[in-house]
Amino acid sequence: MKSESQIERFKRAVAQTTRSIAAEPELTVTFGTEPPALKGIRARLPVPARDLPAQDVAIVRGQADAFGLKLAFHDEKTHQQFAPTGPNARMIFDAVETARVEAIGANAMDGMGANLAAVLESKYAGKGYAKVRERADAPLPDALALLIREKLTGRPIPKSAERIVDLWRPFIEERAAADIARLTGQEHDQEIFSKIVRTVLRDLDLGDELGDNESDENQDSENETTEEQQQQQQDSSDSEEPQGSSSEEVEFQEGTPEDSEQQMVEVDADQQPSDDESDAPEDGTQPMRPNQNTPDRPNEPLYKIYSTAHDEVIGADDLCDSDELTRLRAYLDQQLSAMQGVVSRLANRLQRRLMAKQQRNWEFDLEEGILDAARLTRVIIDPTNPLSYKVEKDMKFRDTVVTLLLDNSGSMRGRPITVAAMCADILARTLERCNVKVEILGFTTKAWKGGQAREKWIQDGKPGQPGRLNDLRHIIYKGADSPWRRARRSLGLMMREGLLKENIDGEALIWAHNRLLARQEQRRILMVISDGAPVDDSTLSVNAGNYLERHLRTVIEEIETKSPVELLAIGIGHDVTRYYRRAVTIVDAEQLGGAMTEKLAELFEEEGPRKRPEPANDTGPSALRSATRPGLAKTSLQAVRASVS
Repeated sequence: MKSESQIERFKRAVAQTTRSIAAEPELTVTFGTEPPALKGIRARLPVPARDLPAQDVAIVRGQADAFGLKLAFHDEKTHQQFAPTGPNARMIFDAVETARVEAIGANAMDGMGANLAAVLESKYAGKGYAKVRERADAPLPDALALLIREKLTGRPIPKSAERIVDLWRPFIEERAAADIARLTGQEHDQEIFSKIVRTVLRDLDLGDELGDNESDENQDSENETTEEQQQQQQDSSDSEEPQGSSSEEVEFQEGTPEDSEQQMVEVDADQQPSDDESDAPEDGTQPMRPNQNTPDRPNEPLYKIYSTAHDEVIGADDLCDSDELTRLRAYLDQQLSAMQGVVSRLANRLQRRLMAKQQRNWEFDLEEGILDAARLTRVIIDPTNPLSYKVEKDMKFRDTVVTLLLDNSGSMRGRPITVAAMCADILARTLERCNVKVEILGFTTKAWKGGQAREKWIQDGKPGQPGRLNDLRHIIYKGADSPWRRARRSLGLMMREGLLKENIDGEALIWAHNRLLARQEQRRILMVISDGAPVDDSTLSVNAGNYLERHLRTVIEEIETKSPVELLAIGIGHDVTRYYRRAVTIVDAEQLGGAMTEKLAELFEEEGPRKRPEPANDTGPSALRSATRPGLAKTSLQAVRASVS
C-alpha cells in the first residue's frame, strides 16, 4: 500500500497541473467527499483512495483537466451572450459548450483525452444509461454533447452511454447532421461555435427557445436569405396565410424583422391555430419563464386537457428495475453522508419539538377518573380531604398525515433534486418516529415538448385552444401507510438521469390534494417544494403565456379557501409567496432542510387543524368542488375534467 506522503504528492501534482492548464496561478484546488465543483478560481476535486488505483487516478486527473480547460478556453460573457432563454435549449447549449472545451484538450494531448474519457465513462455508468430503453428516458443534452464530442475528437462514445446516443442518433443526424459537421475546426472560436450550435438547436425544433440574439445570428449565417428576401417574405405573410406548410414549419416559423416586438406579434398571429385571429393570445408561442408575473385574462377559456389517455400515476418501483434502484439509493446514501450532520441536527430539533407536544398531559383534582397516587399523602395527613383523580387530555396531534410534493422538473437537476431527496428521506424518518404518517410524491411529464397527446393533436389537424398538450407522470415514492424502511430505496429514483422533464403544477396539486382527502386522519398537511413556475413548452406554444400559471393560481385558491387540507410551499430560488398564502422562498438548495423543518414545526405548534370554511355561494366553476364534498373524492384527472365541463 502506498504511503500517505505519496497521496499528498499526487494531490500537489494534480493541483499544479490544473493551474498550468488554466494559466491561473491563483487557482485554489481542494479535495473533498462532496461532488466536484468549480466556482470562480476555486476548484474541488474528488478524494482518491489511499492506494491510488489507476481508475481513481484517471478520474481525478480527468476532472482536474476539465476544470483547467474550462478556465482556459471558456468565456462566460460570450456564453451568456449566445445562451438560449428556454430551459431545454439552455441545457443542450451548456452541455455542448462543455464538449467543445474538453475537445480542445483531448485533441491537444492524448493523455488528457484518456483522462477525460475515464470521467465520462464513470459519470454515465453511475447514471445507469446502459439500461435505458425509450428515448423519453434518454436525456437529449447528453446525447447531443456526446455526438458532437465524437465529431470533434474522433473518439468513441463511452460504452456506458452508447445506449442513449443510439436512441437519439437517427433523429439528430436526420435534422442537424450538416450543421453539426460545420462545428469541426471551430473549437477555438467560441463565438462562431456558439452561433452554429444555435443553428443546430433550430434544426431540432428548439428555435422558439433561442431568445433575442437569434436575429443577430441570422445576419452572420451563410445559409440565411438576404434582408430583401426576408422583407418580401414578411410582406407576403402579412397579406395571406401560409399555404401547404408542414406542421413543423408552421409551428416553429421564424421571421427576422428589425423590430423584435413587431416580430413577436406577427409570428404569434401566424402560429395561432384558432380561426379567429382576434382571440389569439399575445404570448401564444412563448414558453413560461420562472418568476414571470403575467396578469390573468378573465375572458380566456377555462383549463382544458386535450388527452389523458397517456397520463400515468406510477410507483417508483415500476419505473426502473430493482438493481438500478439499489444503485441509485447507494448514490443517495453517499450524498447523505456528506450532509448527514447538518440535516440530522435539524431533524432532531424538529423531533424534540414534536415529541414535547406528545408528552402525556393530565387534568388533576377531578372527582372521577384514575386515582392520583401522588396526592394520597394529603388524605393520609388529613383524612377529611377527598381522594383526587386525574384524566389524560385528548391528543389530537397524533392523528396527522403530511404529504411532500416534490417538483421533478428539469430545472431541479443537480444539487436541488439531490438536497430535496435527502431532506424528504430524513423528514420521513423523523416524522415516522413521531407517529406522523408521511407521503412523498413527485410530478413531471413523460416527454419533453409534448408527448403522445401532442402527436394526437397534430394528427387531428391542430384544433384551436387544445389545452394541455403533454403526458403527465405522477410518481409515488412513498405511500402514507408504507413504512420508511420499505420505501427508502424508492427515493433513490430521483437521482436517475432522464427522469426530470417539465412541470405542470396545477394538476399535480389536485392529484396530491385528492389523495389527502381520501385519508382518515383529522389533520392533513400538503407541503409543495418547487423551483419555478409551471413550464410545458408544448402547451404554452399554443395557449396563452400564463395558461398553466393561471390554472395553478385557481387550484391554490380553491385549496386555501375551500379545503380542510393545510397547504404550504417552499420555493428554491423562486418566489412562491405570490402564489401561496403560507410560503417561504430560499435562495440556495442547501437551506431546504432548515426551511422544511421550521415550517413543519410552526404548523404543529398551532392549536390544531383548521376547519374547512363553508362558502356562502358555491355555484361557480370550481377545480376542486367535487373533491371537497364528502363521498365524492375523485382522481386528479377526473377533478380537472369536472372543472372544465
